[in-house]
Amino acid sequence: YAKVLLGRGDPKAWFYSFFLPWLGEGLLVQSGKKWFQHRKLLTPGFHYDVLKPYVKLISDSTKVMLDKWEKTITNGESLEIFQDVSLMTLDSIVKCAFSYHGNCQTESESTFIKAIYELCQLVEHRIRFFPHHSNLVYLLSPRGFRFRNACRVAHEHTDKVIRQRKESLKNAKELEIIQNKRHLDFLDILLCARDENGKGLSDEDLRAEVDTFMFEGHDTTASGISWVLYAMALYPEHQAKCRTEIKEILGDRQELEWDDIGKMTYTTMCIKESFRIFPPVPGVGRQLSKPITFPDGRTLPKGLLIWLNIYA
Repeated sequence: YAKVLLGRGDPKAWFYSFFLPWLGEGLLVQSGKKWFQHRKLLTPGFHYDVLKPYVKLISDSTKVMLDKWEKTITNGESLEIFQDVSLMTLDSIVKCAFSYHGNCQTESESTFIKAIYELCQLVEHRIRFFPHHSNLVYLLSPRGFRFRNACRVAHEHTDKVIRQRKESLKNAKELEIIQNKRHLDFLDILLCARDENGKGLSDEDLRAEVDTFMFEGHDTTASGISWVLYAMALYPEHQAKCRTEIKEILGDRQELEWDDIGKMTYTTMCIKESFRIFPPVPGVGRQLSKPITFPDGRTLPKGLLIWLNIYA
């Protein structure tokens, strides 16, 4: 069922539109031809050669988080980790994808960080609160006002990051340095991407994809990591096996390297099992643009909203 449904390119369910004022028409909201076009343009951003240098950056961000935990953990008390993990993943995504070295883990009171957190909470609440499904009601509500204000703050930050990178790319010497002496990050690839007609992304599309990756690159990742750590805490015997495996791989080193990842076979299995039991995205929705027939002969009519449970 899932393969047939997701292989057709039907539009995303109507509630994905709640993300539009914030994320624009990025990959999360897009469907059909435009989704495939943008996905093709962004594919080089996930090449191994691009991802390899990120291991060091993510390791540095993780160390900041662990140092914070060393100061807050007390014997016999549980620790709420999601916010710290979320700050760590946000720190990682802005470093890796945009080469933006801020201090969001130690300066979590910044207006941008607050705006991102508030937008996540407001969209989640709107999906669950039926009266706010109406655009007019939401527009006039206090939460709608907070949502618009947070969008403004987030967009100003995104525009600033894009503007600064565009200015640096205008300098021929800087462009040569970017192309030859350091890895291309996600923003470089967005700015340099061209389709078969030589056309790049518009300013609107650029901001949409940057905002989308800023959100998706930290929120679902933080959820997945938090659930992995929860599962490890539930099953200390598997936690011990993972720890032993990683210690053997590291030896005298303190940080993981790219080649180490492929050797972490047991840890990888535990991570995947955690994702199966606690998927970071529990479901996806599609609005049927035409009737659908499944291999067993069952059919569904055009216009039906389909919710595919990944958490099952």
